[in-house]
Amino acid sequence: MTDMLAPPIDETLDALTIGKRIRQLRTERGMTLDDLGAAIGRAPSQVSVLENGKREPRLSDLQTLARALGVGLEVLLATEAPSKRAALEIALERAQRGPLYSSLGLPPLPVRKSLSDEAIETILGLHAELERLHRQRAATPEEARRANTELRQQMRTQNNYFPELEETAARLLSAVGHTGGPLSQRIASDLASHLGFSLHYVKDLPASTRSVTDRKHGRIYLQMNPGGDPRTSLLQALAGHVLGITEPKDYTEFLRQRVETNYLAAALMVPEAGAVEFLTAAKNAKELSVEDLRDTFAVTYETAAHRFTNLSTQHLGIPVHFLKVHESGTISKAYENDNAAFPTDALGAVEGQVVCRRWSARQVFDVDDRFSPYHQYTDKPAGTYWCTSSIQTTHQGAFSVSVGTPFANVKWFRGRDTKHRQVSSCPDPACCRKPPGELASKWAEHALPSASLNSSLLAAVPSGTLTGIDQSEVYAFLESHAPKD
Repeated sequence: MTDMLAPPIDETLDALTIGKRIRQLRTERGMTLDDLGAAIGRAPSQVSVLENGKREPRLSDLQTLARALGVGLEVLLATEAPSKRAALEIALERAQRGPLYSSLGLPPLPVRKSLSDEAIETILGLHAELERLHRQRAATPEEARRANTELRQQMRTQNNYFPELEETAARLLSAVGHTGGPLSQRIASDLASHLGFSLHYVKDLPASTRSVTDRKHGRIYLQMNPGGDPRTSLLQALAGHVLGITEPKDYTEFLRQRVETNYLAAALMVPEAGAVEFLTAAKNAKELSVEDLRDTFAVTYETAAHRFTNLSTQHLGIPVHFLKVHESGTISKAYENDNAAFPTDALGAVEGQVVCRRWSARQVFDVDDRFSPYHQYTDKPAGTYWCTSSIQTTHQGAFSVSVGTPFANVKWFRGRDTKHRQVSSCPDPACCRKPPGELASKWAEHALPSASLNSSLLAAVPSGTLTGIDQSEVYAFLESHAPKD
């Protein structure tokens, strides 16, 4: 009956906390280990094991101890440490029992009265720093892929549509009098002024940055004569300011920040209201085209493709997938809400995986005409998909950018009359990864290729920052360009 009425043991409690409380109560009452052992009918060594937190006490043990110490059971089950010293000792014991301390090969450090509070705090501080360094070193591409997989799943549940960012973009554009159509360089500059920044184009922008914002003096530094769309870096910098971006704590936050700043910048260049009106009219005419969206808003094909995925499902009811694929066949970016079966690794990550060579994203590289969009039907295990692909050339090589949709939706798109068609059974290795038997038998014993190692395969996060930005270089840059007082 007593056990049934006893308060439940809090799951946050552990043997160390309980043991420290038993020891404190025993010493406050002037009892020795022998005294308490005799009172509960246990050997002193068994009491010592309990006090040192080396054995989880049973509820019946705690009830007996509470009676012997003259307290209620709830006193032994209190969640807080009995004193600051006890809290330090508990933290030190936990650290020594953890895998990190064990991996150091150091002997156990007895927690004696002669060990001062300051010494324990110093040891705990060193241990915490070691844990931080280990977490940083563990921030490998595998962690990035895991975080990216989780973020992509979240984006899928909301159709890659962020209403709060669309509202922010509309509010900013309204503030500078933009009424529709392409966002000019002048309007982008007006937006910077509206947000309190002056623009400064320099030749010595730190190599690890796209832009540098000096919040103290209200300046944004941009690369003089940048490649690509000159508005992009400016709008991304402004988006980071508007969203209150700070140094990320982990990969998940870092990737989320990148997605949100890129999304807001794209929403400024291709405003939702105008884009939805344009796309709705194109759908009604059965002439949907990423190229037309690109040309109407004077953006890159990739930006237009991104905005199409942002808006198509939410406003047009069309599920889609997006792929950016390097000429080597590896995926750089990907998104889907139409069940397109992307290749994945064991963690579910898509980036870095090789796309089936039968897909439009690979076939487009074999087309001589790289100016016109390439359209293709692909019969896949999950059904037939139609895709439109275009190639863009960068300093990192050529990439294909593709937007696709299940066959049921192709009636809305220009290019639906294409004769290009492929059959893909990937991820079945026999589709395109397993060499034909005749060639394999002829060359298996004689071929010795030398691999071109993907530099990101072994890359770890640069020391001190998740973003890879050289802070020392940035601070020196700001110091040299800051206005003189």
